[in-house]
Amino acid sequence: GRYSLWSAIGLSIALSIGYDNFEQLLSGAHAMDKHFAETPAEKNLPVLLALIGIWYNNFFGAETEAILPYDQYMHRFAAYFQQGNMESNGKYVDRNGNPVDYQTGPIIWGEPGTNGQHAFYQLIHQGTKLVPCDFIAPAISHNPLGDHHAKLLSNFFAQTEALAFGKSLETVEAEFAAQGKTPEQVKHVAPFKVFEGNRPTNSILLREITPFSLGSLIAL
Repeated sequence: GRYSLWSAIGLSIALSIGYDNFEQLLSGAHAMDKHFAETPAEKNLPVLLALIGIWYNNFFGAETEAILPYDQYMHRFAAYFQQGNMESNGKYVDRNGNPVDYQTGPIIWGEPGTNGQHAFYQLIHQGTKLVPCDFIAPAISHNPLGDHHAKLLSNFFAQTEALAFGKSLETVEAEFAAQGKTPEQVKHVAPFKVFEGNRPTNSILLREITPFSLGSLIAL
């Protein structure tokens, strides 16, 4: 397919970024493949991610999975995995052509985190759908503009913490009380500020987005 960058389709990438960088992309993928082949299951990142995905898809009824990169250079990353996951796993039969009695794959979607925070995060936090999320961020930015990246990472960690632990009614009421609001003023607003937490996420941190680390991430 058009996203099969490891194959001859990768020629366009090599011409665009140079063959040295393309080799680094392949080397990163090879390193992750080697990790997958040689690492015990309990420490094997691809195995753990796959099992988590099967767990939420088949046992919790999660129909979708969101990929949320906190780096604008990765703004099409979710689209890449829509093809990689949904085209490959979007089947109702197994490899022998027999119908399956389990879920074969979720709907993959996502946006860069800062876009998503002002679009669909409220549904992930407070909605009735369970949406497992993969948060991805580099520790070092390619565009260090003031404290922009530090603030971006603050949002990254704050969102995953809030999804995990939520915010109780008592906390909301205390925050409003600190602002001088009366109980009567708070009563009708507070329920809309509460979120339950216990929403599943994975946090994937990279040192920096490079051809090698991107290759590893794609293979993961």
